[in-house]
Amino acid sequence: MNQVHEHIARELNITIDQVTAVIGLLQQGSTVPFIARYRKEATGLLDEVQITAIRDRQLQLAELEKRRQAIIVSLRERDLLDDTLHQELAAAADLTTLEDLYLPHRPKRRTRSCIAREKGLEPLAQAIFRQDRRTPDPERYIAPDKGITTAEEALAGARDIIAEWINEDAEARNALRHLFVDKAVIVSRVVKKNEAAGSTFRDYFAWQEPAARVPGHRLLAMLRGENGKVLTLTIRPSEEEAVALLRKRYLQGQGPATIQVDLAVQDSYRRLLAPSLENELRAQLKTQADQEAIQVFVNNLRELLLAPPLGRKRVMALDPGFRTGAKLVCLDEQGQLLHHTTIYPTRSEKQNREAGAIVVDLCRQYRIDAIAVGNGTAGRETDSFIRSLDLPAATIITMVDESGASIYSASATARAEFPEHDLTVRGAVSIGRRLQDPLAELVKLDPKAIGVGQYQHDVNQAALKKSLDDTVASCVNSVGVELNTASAELLTSVSGLGPVLAGNIIRYRQENGSFTSRAQLLHVPRLGAKAFEQCAGFLRIRDGAHPLDASAVHPERYPIVARMAQDCRYQVIDLVRQQELREKIEISRYVTDSVGLPTLHDILAELAKPGRDPRAGFSEFAFSHEINSINDLQPGMRLPGLVTNVTKFGAFVDVGVHQDGLIHISQLADRYIRDPGEVVKVRQQVTVRVVEVDIQRNRIALSLREG
Repeated sequence: MNQVHEHIARELNITIDQVTAVIGLLQQGSTVPFIARYRKEATGLLDEVQITAIRDRQLQLAELEKRRQAIIVSLRERDLLDDTLHQELAAAADLTTLEDLYLPHRPKRRTRSCIAREKGLEPLAQAIFRQDRRTPDPERYIAPDKGITTAEEALAGARDIIAEWINEDAEARNALRHLFVDKAVIVSRVVKKNEAAGSTFRDYFAWQEPAARVPGHRLLAMLRGENGKVLTLTIRPSEEEAVALLRKRYLQGQGPATIQVDLAVQDSYRRLLAPSLENELRAQLKTQADQEAIQVFVNNLRELLLAPPLGRKRVMALDPGFRTGAKLVCLDEQGQLLHHTTIYPTRSEKQNREAGAIVVDLCRQYRIDAIAVGNGTAGRETDSFIRSLDLPAATIITMVDESGASIYSASATARAEFPEHDLTVRGAVSIGRRLQDPLAELVKLDPKAIGVGQYQHDVNQAALKKSLDDTVASCVNSVGVELNTASAELLTSVSGLGPVLAGNIIRYRQENGSFTSRAQLLHVPRLGAKAFEQCAGFLRIRDGAHPLDASAVHPERYPIVARMAQDCRYQVIDLVRQQELREKIEISRYVTDSVGLPTLHDILAELAKPGRDPRAGFSEFAFSHEINSINDLQPGMRLPGLVTNVTKFGAFVDVGVHQDGLIHISQLADRYIRDPGEVVKVRQQVTVRVVEVDIQRNRIALSLREG
């Protein structure tokens, strides 16, 4: 196990002690957020990214070791494991090397080489492969009863055996593997019969580029075209160069045997090595592209989940529509539904006036602080209608991204929460709650439904889910969760909980009333000491019995704060309220074997702002009132916009015309940038310049450059 720790430490450029500490904590049932927040001294201040990398790499190495042992068992059972092979297998540092070593000994299906051996042609193959003057006459191997009627058939069988030897030569495969990685070219061609139907992929109908430099998003696009039978792809280096590499390794002299070996070399490459190594390279490139796409999704999701919340305000939310009208709901500060109705602001003048009167009256009746308008169909028209009304100047009016709201409204969660209301009411409630607290509402959705990814349906779904789940948990725990109001979905993402304990907490709350202290969590069925350790610091109780229950200070550290207060001859609540008292604390006095300065500094920061929200403050946003459709756009216009998605090739921006525009990476800054994430984030407010408008193709090109 220490070798694994050393391996990970070397790869991640951290110490073995740090790796050992993290793995030990993980094995004890600690979560990544808990370790990062409350075990800083043990890990040497590793952050969540580093801790996650240790966790994932350990799992990968465990899988490698599992495969290694399976191979050793297989070889031992067939009496094929000698000391040299055992040592080589033990030294293999990656799966590719391991499989190369195993390849010659792998149980085989009945290949052409196997058939040739059954016909007794292996001695002929061995003699030819030696390429010496004693090459036997192939006519001696003619055996009609075995299906060999000519000398050429005997030579062909021998070449099949030689081709397999070449294919199974680990050193030859490795040399060719490097050639594939360094010099393979991706060639994409259209399937003629599907050309018209596959116009989406027209950029790749006759495309080629070095595989080593292909961007992940482009590879995924081509693979999608291939899966749809629109494109054919090959990913190989020059055949001449590859065969030349093999010839240099295997050919000796220029005799008849060498000619046969040369034919076997060419056959081995074309029939065995090239397809195998191309598939291997495809898998490698696909994995890299997946990782890139997943990281894009993770970054976007994090920005969306941590978007500034409006907070505890009374909200009116509208889910707009032309034919069906706009579903309107009023929510209290906790997001509870107070009222719902339907208005028709985009039809006749009479209905418009009636809708205006309803909105103004409801805003007064329910003391509405903000109005959220969904950005879907009729969103801009409804937003303009609301802004035209005689509402108090302090009323915030903003459009809200409704991606996934329809999925939530049809979910079991929504049905359980609003069993008496239809999809439209649930969808409008979701829009309003997204304004109040994006994180609390978006955790109810499958992250893939939020719509901020890049080819998310084409990547490895297990890897995507794992990364997105990690991201949701990281965001939830970094913000903290109000124990007495949190939904089951929000509680599920809290460190140490999960769906079962989250459900038990909800039931306990329903049966016993609000929690008054974190310690009460230990009365929740099945929530034991370990789960309490992991979750307690991330759960908040507003106005709880203990002043620190509203903070991120972990209950295990309450005695330290109590000592600080006692030494000052004050109460803990006084440390929270009085900065001058906190400034007098000499934190070095409270250092112990398990509590160091990093934890003590965190404690003092929490005393200053208990339960502080790390998210930025809410900022109101409005689209240009003069622009409502793509037909209103003209090159050169400068418009306010919201970044809706960030990819590796650029960023998409909503300028309020029902069609996002693209800022290509080359247009994001007046300098070279490698990654759009350096400049923009999802939900960022920007001012863009319109570069080009293609109404026929419904495309808008935008820029952040000066000109």
